[in-house]
Amino acid sequence: MNYKYFKIALLAVVFITTNALAQNQKDNTNTESSSVQRSNIQTYTPSVLLNKGQWDIKFFNNLYTETKATFDGVEAEKLRENYLTSTIEVFTGVSDSKRFNLGVIVELRSNTIAGKDAFYVFNLGTDDFSRKGITSIAPSIKWQPIESIGKFSVQSSINIPLVKRETVAGVFLDEAAWNLQNRFFYDYTFSSGKWQLFSEINTQYFFGDKEVATFDALGRKTTSEGSFATNTFILNPGLFLSYFPSDKSTVLGFVQHSNRFGDFTQDFTALGFGGKYQLTDALNLEVLYSKFVRGNNTGLGQSFNMGLRVLF
Repeated sequence: MNYKYFKIALLAVVFITTNALAQNQKDNTNTESSSVQRSNIQTYTPSVLLNKGQWDIKFFNNLYTETKATFDGVEAEKLRENYLTSTIEVFTGVSDSKRFNLGVIVELRSNTIAGKDAFYVFNLGTDDFSRKGITSIAPSIKWQPIESIGKFSVQSSINIPLVKRETVAGVFLDEAAWNLQNRFFYDYTFSSGKWQLFSEINTQYFFGDKEVATFDALGRKTTSEGSFATNTFILNPGLFLSYFPSDKSTVLGFVQHSNRFGDFTQDFTALGFGGKYQLTDALNLEVLYSKFVRGNNTGLGQSFNMGLRVLF
């Protein structure tokens, strides 16, 4: 496995975040006055916690499609596969100190194989080339570990799988393993107010029963129980640089890397760009595109993302 890109991405996240923390430890704490002066997309980044009684609801859709993959160092063409993940996140502030939020995350998936076009994931019917359903629910807590650093927060979730069989008739739906996830957020706004740097390090540990795979009469894989992801750990750093043409809009570019360690190893690097626009005082729209530029034991596709966020 080539760890060159992983090390570069991780070191960049740690270096820039550490320096930003040192420079902005006191300046960047989120106060009520700054919330009044700035729009929601500028103020309520993933790093910032909610006031007591405040609600944050997100509906985010990620459509990933691939026609190439790489395994054991060999890159090859393949019939198109599509994976739509729709995520609903609901969080609310529960503390007067604004240091604790509680929430829940629900994932819905629709996946297709056998060369179906990308929009086939929206087909409501059932057939031998697709699977869909609610695949996981994750009770979550978001908290601020260091009171003096308001733009540094941690989101901890326990993802409970609702999928019993990962693969049916060759169609993979989602991991059947439980996983404990911790996401570390920090952002820094430059003195001009026009540029913002956001960093994230996401960790996940998967556990549960090991996969037992069987095959049907046509040779298609059918998982009888367990998960391929059991006894694996994911480390996923990312950097996002945003520019604000106005107080209600932003454009951004980003780089993300992911490494899976353990019984199953995998890594990839993705580059992307996108934007956000505040439609009303409570509602904003987000659109992103990313391309998997390299990887090992993974698909080499692209993703199209659109999300809505309501904050009140």
